[in-house]
Amino acid sequence: MQEYLDPINAALASAQAALSDLQKNAPTLRQIAAAADLLVQTFKSGGHVYSCGNGGSMCDAMHFAEELSGKFRQERAPLPALAISDPAHLTCAANDFGFDQVFSRFIAAHGRPGDVLFAISTSGSSPNVLAAATAARQRGVKVIALTGKSQGKLSALADLTICTPSATPYSDRVQELHIKVIHILIECCEKSLFAPGAA
Repeated sequence: MQEYLDPINAALASAQAALSDLQKNAPTLRQIAAAADLLVQTFKSGGHVYSCGNGGSMCDAMHFAEELSGKFRQERAPLPALAISDPAHLTCAANDFGFDQVFSRFIAAHGRPGDVLFAISTSGSSPNVLAAATAARQRGVKVIALTGKSQGKLSALADLTICTPSATPYSDRVQELHIKVIHILIECCEKSLFAPGAA
Protein backbone atom coordinates (compact mmCIF):
# COMPACT_ATOMS: atom_id res chain seq x y z
CA MET A 1 0.00 0.00 0.00
CA GLN A 2 2.87 2.38 0.78
CA GLU A 3 3.94 2.50 -2.86
CA TYR A 4 0.70 4.29 -3.79
CA LEU A 5 0.96 7.08 -1.22
CA ASP A 6 3.53 9.15 -3.13
CA PRO A 7 1.51 9.28 -6.38
CA ILE A 8 -1.68 9.93 -4.38
CA ASN A 9 -0.12 12.88 -2.57
CA ALA A 10 1.48 14.15 -5.78
CA ALA A 11 -1.86 14.05 -7.60
CA LEU A 12 -3.66 15.88 -4.80
CA ALA A 13 -0.91 18.50 -4.58
CA SER A 14 -1.05 19.04 -8.34
CA ALA A 15 -4.84 19.41 -8.25
CA GLN A 16 -4.62 21.81 -5.32
CA ALA A 17 -2.04 23.93 -7.12
CA ALA A 18 -4.16 24.04 -10.28
CA LEU A 19 -7.22 25.14 -8.33
CA SER A 20 -5.21 27.77 -6.50
CA ASP A 21 -3.86 29.12 -9.80
CA LEU A 22 -7.40 29.35 -11.14
CA GLN A 23 -8.60 31.21 -8.07
CA LYS A 24 -5.81 33.77 -8.51
CA ASN A 25 -6.55 34.29 -12.23
CA ALA A 26 -8.73 37.40 -12.15
CA PRO A 27 -9.42 37.57 -15.94
CA THR A 28 -10.66 33.97 -15.96
CA LEU A 29 -12.84 34.58 -12.92
CA ARG A 30 -14.40 37.54 -14.72
CA GLN A 31 -15.12 35.31 -17.72
CA ILE A 32 -16.81 32.77 -15.44
CA ALA A 33 -18.94 35.58 -14.00
CA ALA A 34 -19.82 36.82 -17.49
CA ALA A 35 -20.75 33.29 -18.57
CA ALA A 36 -22.97 32.90 -15.50
CA ASP A 37 -24.72 36.15 -16.35
CA LEU A 38 -25.24 35.08 -19.97
CA LEU A 39 -26.77 31.79 -18.84
CA VAL A 40 -29.05 33.54 -16.36
CA GLN A 41 -30.23 36.06 -18.96
CA THR A 42 -30.79 33.24 -21.46
CA PHE A 43 -33.02 31.34 -19.08
CA LYS A 44 -34.86 34.51 -18.06
CA SER A 45 -35.68 35.26 -21.68
CA GLY A 46 -36.93 31.75 -22.42
CA GLY A 47 -33.85 30.53 -24.29
CA HIS A 48 -32.39 27.04 -24.24
CA VAL A 49 -28.85 25.94 -23.43
CA TYR A 50 -27.16 23.11 -25.33
CA SER A 51 -23.85 21.52 -24.39
CA CYS A 52 -21.35 19.31 -26.20
CA GLY A 53 -17.92 17.74 -25.92
CA ASN A 54 -15.99 14.54 -26.59
CA GLY A 55 -15.05 11.75 -24.21
CA GLY A 56 -14.68 13.13 -20.69
CA SER A 57 -15.91 16.49 -21.98
CA MET A 58 -19.12 14.84 -23.17
CA CYS A 59 -19.57 13.47 -19.66
CA ASP A 60 -19.08 17.03 -18.39
CA ALA A 61 -21.55 18.36 -20.96
CA MET A 62 -24.13 15.81 -19.82
CA HIS A 63 -23.46 16.59 -16.17
CA PHE A 64 -23.87 20.31 -16.83
CA ALA A 65 -27.22 19.82 -18.57
CA GLU A 66 -28.73 17.36 -16.11
CA GLU A 67 -27.90 19.54 -13.10
CA LEU A 68 -29.77 22.38 -14.79
CA SER A 69 -32.80 20.41 -15.98
CA GLY A 70 -32.87 18.37 -12.78
CA LYS A 71 -31.47 20.09 -9.71
CA PHE A 72 -28.18 21.05 -8.14
CA ARG A 73 -28.61 22.16 -4.54
CA GLN A 74 -32.06 23.73 -4.52
CA GLU A 75 -35.57 22.44 -4.97
CA ARG A 76 -36.68 24.55 -7.92
CA ALA A 77 -38.20 24.53 -11.39
CA PRO A 78 -36.23 22.77 -14.15
CA LEU A 79 -34.15 24.81 -16.56
CA PRO A 80 -34.16 24.06 -20.32
CA ALA A 81 -30.70 22.57 -20.84
CA LEU A 82 -29.79 19.59 -23.03
CA ALA A 83 -26.53 17.83 -23.83
CA ILE A 84 -26.03 16.72 -27.42
CA SER A 85 -25.55 13.10 -26.44
CA ASP A 86 -28.41 11.05 -27.89
CA PRO A 87 -26.80 7.89 -29.34
CA ALA A 88 -29.30 7.63 -32.19
CA HIS A 89 -28.62 11.18 -33.34
CA LEU A 90 -24.86 10.87 -32.91
CA THR A 91 -24.56 7.62 -34.83
CA CYS A 92 -26.99 8.73 -37.54
CA ALA A 93 -25.16 12.02 -38.12
CA ALA A 94 -21.75 10.35 -37.96
CA ASN A 95 -22.79 7.65 -40.42
CA ASP A 96 -24.43 10.00 -42.90
CA PHE A 97 -22.33 13.15 -42.60
CA GLY A 98 -19.15 12.25 -40.69
CA PHE A 99 -18.19 12.51 -37.04
CA ASP A 100 -17.21 16.15 -37.45
CA GLN A 101 -20.89 17.02 -37.98
CA VAL A 102 -22.52 15.20 -35.05
CA PHE A 103 -22.96 18.33 -32.93
CA SER A 104 -23.44 20.90 -35.67
CA ARG A 105 -26.37 18.96 -37.19
CA PHE A 106 -28.13 19.10 -33.84
CA ILE A 107 -27.56 22.82 -33.46
CA ALA A 108 -28.76 23.41 -37.02
CA ALA A 109 -31.95 21.53 -36.15
CA HIS A 110 -32.68 23.02 -32.74
CA GLY A 111 -30.65 26.20 -32.18
CA ARG A 112 -32.50 29.50 -32.24
CA PRO A 113 -31.52 33.11 -31.58
CA GLY A 114 -31.53 33.61 -27.83
CA ASP A 115 -30.11 30.14 -27.14
CA VAL A 116 -26.60 29.31 -25.90
CA LEU A 117 -24.16 26.57 -26.84
CA PHE A 118 -21.84 25.50 -24.02
CA ALA A 119 -18.94 24.03 -25.99
CA ILE A 120 -16.31 22.03 -24.09
CA SER A 121 -12.91 21.12 -25.51
CA THR A 122 -9.76 20.76 -23.42
CA SER A 123 -7.63 21.32 -26.53
CA GLY A 124 -9.84 24.02 -27.99
CA SER A 125 -9.49 22.37 -31.40
CA SER A 126 -11.88 19.40 -31.54
CA PRO A 127 -13.27 19.52 -35.11
CA ASN A 128 -16.83 18.57 -34.19
CA VAL A 129 -16.96 21.13 -31.39
CA LEU A 130 -15.59 23.80 -33.74
CA ALA A 131 -18.26 22.86 -36.28
CA ALA A 132 -20.93 23.15 -33.59
CA ALA A 133 -19.70 26.61 -32.62
CA THR A 134 -19.70 27.67 -36.28
CA ALA A 135 -23.27 26.39 -36.73
CA ALA A 136 -24.32 28.20 -33.56
CA ARG A 137 -22.96 31.53 -34.75
CA GLN A 138 -24.69 31.09 -38.10
CA ARG A 139 -28.00 30.66 -36.30
CA GLY A 140 -27.61 33.51 -33.82
CA VAL A 141 -26.84 31.18 -30.92
CA LYS A 142 -24.33 32.53 -28.39
CA VAL A 143 -21.29 30.36 -27.66
CA ILE A 144 -19.59 29.85 -24.32
CA ALA A 145 -16.32 27.95 -24.73
CA LEU A 146 -14.82 25.97 -21.87
CA THR A 147 -11.27 25.03 -22.78
CA GLY A 148 -7.73 24.54 -21.54
CA LYS A 149 -5.95 26.26 -24.44
CA SER A 150 -6.32 30.01 -24.62
CA GLN A 151 -5.08 30.11 -28.20
CA GLY A 152 -7.26 27.26 -29.45
CA LYS A 153 -9.47 27.77 -32.48
CA LEU A 154 -12.59 27.47 -30.34
CA SER A 155 -11.88 30.77 -28.60
CA ALA A 156 -12.10 32.62 -31.91
CA LEU A 157 -15.63 31.26 -32.44
CA ALA A 158 -16.90 31.96 -28.93
CA ASP A 159 -18.68 34.95 -27.47
CA LEU A 160 -17.09 34.07 -24.12
CA THR A 161 -14.13 31.81 -23.38
CA ILE A 162 -13.36 30.27 -20.01
CA CYS A 163 -9.84 28.89 -20.20
CA THR A 164 -8.54 26.80 -17.30
CA PRO A 165 -4.92 26.10 -18.22
CA SER A 166 -2.95 23.76 -15.99
CA ALA A 167 0.77 23.62 -15.30
CA THR A 168 0.74 19.94 -16.25
CA PRO A 169 0.49 18.67 -19.85
CA TYR A 170 -2.35 16.31 -18.98
CA SER A 171 -5.99 16.91 -19.91
CA ASP A 172 -7.28 15.29 -16.71
CA ARG A 173 -6.13 18.25 -14.64
CA VAL A 174 -7.90 20.62 -17.02
CA GLN A 175 -11.06 18.49 -16.77
CA GLU A 176 -10.92 18.64 -12.99
CA LEU A 177 -10.99 22.42 -13.21
CA HIS A 178 -13.76 22.22 -15.79
CA ILE A 179 -16.10 20.36 -13.46
CA LYS A 180 -15.43 22.98 -10.78
CA VAL A 181 -16.31 25.75 -13.24
CA ILE A 182 -19.44 23.86 -14.28
CA HIS A 183 -20.62 23.52 -10.70
CA ILE A 184 -19.96 27.21 -10.08
CA LEU A 185 -21.99 28.21 -13.15
CA ILE A 186 -24.91 26.04 -12.09
CA GLU A 187 -24.79 27.38 -8.55
CA CYS A 188 -24.80 30.94 -9.87
CA CYS A 189 -27.85 30.17 -12.01
CA GLU A 190 -29.73 28.66 -9.10
CA LYS A 191 -28.91 31.50 -6.74
CA SER A 192 -29.78 34.20 -9.26
CA LEU A 193 -32.93 32.67 -10.72
CA PHE A 194 -34.42 31.10 -7.62
CA ALA A 195 -33.34 33.32 -4.76
CA PRO A 196 -36.22 34.67 -2.66
CA GLY A 197 -37.70 37.60 -4.54
CA ALA A 198 -35.96 36.75 -7.83
CA ALA A 199 -37.97 37.88 -10.86
